Amino acid sequence: MQGEFSIAGRPVGPDHPPYIVAEMSGNHNGDINRAFRILEAAKAAGADAVKLQTYTADTITLDHDGPEFLIHGGLWDGRRLHELYEEAHTPWDWHGPIFDKARALGITVFSTPFDPTAIDLLESLGAPAYKIASQELVDLPLIRLVAATGKPMILSTGMGSLEEIREAVDAARDAGAEQIVVLHCVSAYPAPADETNLRTIADLADKLGVVTGLSDHTMDTTIATLSVAMGACLIEKHVTLARADGGVDSAFSLEPDELARLVRDTRMAHAALGAPAYRPTRSEEAGLKFRRSLYVVEDVPAGAELTARNIRSIRPSNGLAPKHYETVLGRRATRDLTRGEPLSADMVEGGIDA
Repeated sequence: MQGEFSIAGRPVGPDHPPYIVAEMSGNHNGDINRAFRILEAAKAAGADAVKLQTYTADTITLDHDGPEFLIHGGLWDGRRLHELYEEAHTPWDWHGPIFDKARALGITVFSTPFDPTAIDLLESLGAPAYKIASQELVDLPLIRLVAATGKPMILSTGMGSLEEIREAVDAARDAGAEQIVVLHCVSAYPAPADETNLRTIADLADKLGVVTGLSDHTMDTTIATLSVAMGACLIEKHVTLARADGGVDSAFSLEPDELARLVRDTRMAHAALGAPAYRPTRSEEAGLKFRRSLYVVEDVPAGAELTARNIRSIRPSNGLAPKHYETVLGRRATRDLTRGEPLSADMVEGGIDA
């Protein structure tokens, strides 16, 4: 199993709270100042990183009117691919200012490159990690180029078969990647909760020997929080300033207060997982005194028989453990016993074996 590693100094792995990535995507709505505000909101919410997408409409598709270049169904029904990507892309000359703003705020920023020129741009800016989008999972040449940077890689697996996922991971490793996170993903926008199959997260870790996580497109934070119990070490969610502002991805994006809730709840969920434990916790120690034990409930003269009438299992826990109840019944008192005394071994004729 691949061990933990770090993105810009923040450890990522099962022993650490989930690494939370706020995906900006096209939610800047063509306004760099809105992009800056998303960075600020993500920082205030406690996210670990903001992720961009680095492409132009011409590097990701063709300006073509053919039916295969039209989207049929879903959130973007009827849109031309080129038109959609032209609206959603983050201009390349914004990248430098966005990286500078993130450094000033103290939040990590990295991106999803979609072609070699995007990798070159991001390398020039010192990107600390890279994400491979679900649709590019099958683009093994791109994966190899990203892997050759030696930076941590995050692979989304939406629509992927196990064979395709394994091929992508093998291609990354063969090209030199040693720090890989594989994100279970359902590439539907929004994704139905009953199709998320969160047990896949642990299964991927087992089958591939990698750190795993979740790229989540459901409508709230419930699924992402649940994923922590399945071993998710990195969680990615789209983020916008306000869904009402519109934008290509706003309908399935979190608002800042929801992102803050995601950060809080996933950290709580991770802390709650702990480790197998079969002993009183610190918070339980005070309650030990309220366990049951054997007490004298009626005065008993010396030499008298101990019976169900004068010995009972009650709270608190100062007497013999209740497991000795049947053993002491029928025995005789070694001295006068007073109602309210905890029963101890020296009060019972013949003693009690531990």
